[in-house]
Amino acid sequence: MASYMDMVTVLMCMFIVLFAMSSVDNEKFVQLRDSLATGFGQVDVGKIDTAKGVVVAPVDVGKEGTMTQDYMSLALAEVDKLSALREDMHTRLTSAGLDGNVQFDIDQRGLSVKLMGSQTFFFPDSPTLSETAVKVLTTVAPVLESAHLELSVEGHAANAITNYPSVWELSSERAVGVLRFLVEQCRIPAGSIGAVGYGSARQVNDDSTEALRELNRRVDIVVLSSQSEGVRELIPEALKEKAAHP
Repeated sequence: MASYMDMVTVLMCMFIVLFAMSSVDNEKFVQLRDSLATGFGQVDVGKIDTAKGVVVAPVDVGKEGTMTQDYMSLALAEVDKLSALREDMHTRLTSAGLDGNVQFDIDQRGLSVKLMGSQTFFFPDSPTLSETAVKVLTTVAPVLESAHLELSVEGHAANAITNYPSVWELSSERAVGVLRFLVEQCRIPAGSIGAVGYGSARQVNDDSTEALRELNRRVDIVVLSSQSEGVRELIPEALKEKAAHP
């Protein structure tokens, strides 16, 4: 008797489920069908306007408050952001009389702060920071921290060295020295900064004269753009547009 009652109960549950499945809300089913059709490229479904509250009209693309912006608008905004950081650092350095050996460059990667000339920022053939380097880093660090972007500290060296094993070790240790100072003394978050040494592989000049070699001895602090690759590719074009229409 118990087995029979169990079987009857299971059968009853099965038919209840079948009945529930057979009760289809035709209106909701049509809406679902038409929205899926629109999503897969079926434009004229004739039943439902799926654009309502979801898709931005072409004339509104890029406007403030819309759900999406075109890449060029984002690139222009990124150039404005990086330019503001550059101007802030340049103003601080100029006020402190420290802008002589610091150069700025905006490109697809972001904003590069170039500490040019090893004699200004380091002791000869040494990764030890000079007093000028300490002052420069202390001056620009608050701006770097406020940017809340990832930083890449990149060391470069000239081919002519005398008291060091190779340009690779020298450039790497100089980059790490700058990184350590920014993290340990200037409160830059350790998780947002990295260091790399390029040796003499990425020179800006040849090594024909000592003056040109000195320009190759540098450390770049790169404020990396957080935009997507598609936006970053348009930054050079955005810079040209800004220059043409300041």
